[in-house]
Amino acid sequence: MLELRLNCENCDKDLPIDSTEAMICTFECTFCVDCVQNIMENVCPNCGGGFEKRPVRPKRHLTKYPPRKDKVFKPINMEQFKPLLLANKDIEPNKR
Repeated sequence: MLELRLNCENCDKDLPIDSTEAMICTFECTFCVDCVQNIMENVCPNCGGGFEKRPVRPKRHLTKYPPRKDKVFKPINMEQFKPLLLANKDIEPNKR
């Protein structure tokens, strides 16, 4: 079951379950669209993969499969992230 994180891991922006601004990588790292496009350039700082829009879970399933309650907040250390970013930003995610 997809883990629904309710905030951007970088800027801590709220990303409620029905947000159209939530982006996830294949490991469910969750960031807002602004951070993905303007800071990370579609490169996950944790795995190096790309991002896709997080799907919205139908409300009828939220009781059985609720979102994660605690926040994941790990602001990007740009100095550490820069080598990964430079190595991957010009490669399509499906070819990394």
